[in-house]
Amino acid sequence: MTATSLAPSYCRRVGAAVLLVGLGDFLLYDQPIGITVFLFGMVLAGAVVAMHPAAISNGRVWLRPLALFAGLLPLVENVSPLSVLVAIVALALFALSLGGRLGPGLARIAKQICLFLLAAPFRFARDFIGWRKAARRLGRRGIRLAAITVWIMPLTLGAVFLALFGAANPIIEHWFSLIDLYALLEYIEVGRVVFWLVVLAGVWAFLRPRLPRFVSRIRRLAPAAPTARPARASAEDIIFGKAAILRALMVFNALFAVQTALDATYLWGGVALPDGLTYAAYAHRGAYPLVVTALLAAGFVLAALKPGSETSHDPLIRRLVYLWVAQNIVLVISSILRLDLYVDVYALTYLRIAAFVWMGLVAAGLALIIARIALGKSSEWLFSANLLTLSATLYACCFVNFAALIANYNVDHSLEMTRHGVPLDICYTRSLGPDALPALGRFFDHQKRSYPDREAGDETDLIAEAHYRASQKNWRAWSFRDWRLLRYLEKNGALADPAVTQPYAPGH
Repeated sequence: MTATSLAPSYCRRVGAAVLLVGLGDFLLYDQPIGITVFLFGMVLAGAVVAMHPAAISNGRVWLRPLALFAGLLPLVENVSPLSVLVAIVALALFALSLGGRLGPGLARIAKQICLFLLAAPFRFARDFIGWRKAARRLGRRGIRLAAITVWIMPLTLGAVFLALFGAANPIIEHWFSLIDLYALLEYIEVGRVVFWLVVLAGVWAFLRPRLPRFVSRIRRLAPAAPTARPARASAEDIIFGKAAILRALMVFNALFAVQTALDATYLWGGVALPDGLTYAAYAHRGAYPLVVTALLAAGFVLAALKPGSETSHDPLIRRLVYLWVAQNIVLVISSILRLDLYVDVYALTYLRIAAFVWMGLVAAGLALIIARIALGKSSEWLFSANLLTLSATLYACCFVNFAALIANYNVDHSLEMTRHGVPLDICYTRSLGPDALPALGRFFDHQKRSYPDREAGDETDLIAEAHYRASQKNWRAWSFRDWRLLRYLEKNGALADPAVTQPYAPGH
């Protein structure tokens, strides 16, 4: 590396990083969060492309921007921790692919993304130290002069043109007179400087995408493998050997069959429970422990039937594993039914929705385990398949308005609306945010029709709606979900009554 090749690359990236920090300050600092996050991500992607112009010359150049846009699209719908995470992963994939840093295989790509994100906050500091070492090795004077020389002509001519424009245009001259350096210094706050440093460290990792090298160093420092000794039957081989696994599968299948039979009798068959035990209690007691049971079963299957092992080729063990995993899938479905019964009695919450999603992922993972065994696939294939399932699920969740979903469900199934169930928890529903306003409007309107002599609702929701409308006047707070909600509020008025048969659920 020479001084002339080092300086332009350094200056180009530093200049882009400084501009991105300024843009981040304008769009994000002390501002409502909305469409500005998407805009910042798009500009950052453009800067990444500018740092790697040769990478966009191949025939399938459109695939990378298309995948990136799909990853940033959830930010248009709504800015949430999940949509931000999806966008960061998409940007990391985009930057690493343009930099030629991605390896083959989904499992390897996932590992590289994790390593990249772990090292990203420290990339700028590491590069700065590396450049200082390069400066000492190549000669500080050469690099410093090269970095300064490339800016002499642009800055000099730019200053001349600016002075001429100021002399020729009274408006520009007036702008110059408004510049107060002392007033500008007052805007520099400690929090703002910290924000600049965080944005600088964040964008730098994408402008100069690199993977950390400590993994390869650890491998080089690892001691050599010990000399192989003649195999001897140990206690571990006996306890976890083929005979033990066969007996364990027989016992496990019998135990799971009992649990499956009980669920089939009481949950699906409708048989009356013993005295003193309600369906809600029965459902709540078993929903989460059964999922843990399924996870332990999955771990046992993966450990017992490793690819190429003696147990993986035994026909009887394979059939017992198929039967046991199938029973685990039935148990997960039973857990979902249990949770549904519990929600029907005690309403819906964020945690219970997360439990539904988690149970579905566990069931899909168990099905993939059966597919791996039946098709003779590797553990890497299983990891990649589960990663794809998880990624697709999280991506889909970015477009679901869970707040509106919870509010509508709880209102439609409340005691006040259906004459059975539990009363609506007004405080929890209000805590869901502005997306719960349409559901609350239907609820209070129903209360007014049912009990004309009672006062339904208070000014809390009107104040919340007023604050929400005021916050949406700032264009930075725009999102597609908020746009739909504002259209609904403008069409129906404050806490109006939409049709009960068509509950409002933006984003779902």
